[in-house]
Amino acid sequence: MTNKMTNEKTTQENITHPAITQDALAHLGDGRLAYVKAIKSEDVAGLFPQAPQIAPGIKLFVLHAADGTPIMLTDTREAAIANAWSQELEAVSV
Repeated sequence: MTNKMTNEKTTQENITHPAITQDALAHLGDGRLAYVKAIKSEDVAGLFPQAPQIAPGIKLFVLHAADGTPIMLTDTREAAIANAWSQELEAVSV
């Protein structure tokens, strides 16, 4: 591994980061881990195709399973976390 100074920042070459598969993420925390992510209402259709049309510009929150599968959509982070707890999931924010 070599280091170069570039614009006062140190960069490292030839570093390999192992890929985490969806299967590995699904098993993270023995299937009891989920995450909450803020999204814009414009992004809802891509995650929840069956959702009704939502006005643009609204901040919403999605509870996802560890593998990225969307579980629920809500207008507050607290509601997403409460839903995770009701499903015996430990929720983290990203």
